[in-house]
Amino acid sequence: MDDLSVELETAAWRKATKSGSNDGNCIEVAPLSGGRVGLRDTEAPGQAPFVVSAGVWDAFIDGAKKGEFDF
Repeated sequence: MDDLSVELETAAWRKATKSGSNDGNCIEVAPLSGGRVGLRDTEAPGQAPFVVSAGVWDAFIDGAKKGEFDF
């Protein structure tokens, strides 16, 4: 198992409190080494998490706060 795989297995995953229940309808995030951020879908725990740089994560959060992704 490589270093990233081990880090993802032991990461401190968290989800938004707004998601409420544990029915799997949420995205979890975890801070990783090197300023990276891991993301995973709780509805598909067997799939590999997605990893982005801190800059990509910050841009996403900024856009979300500004409503750029609202449907």
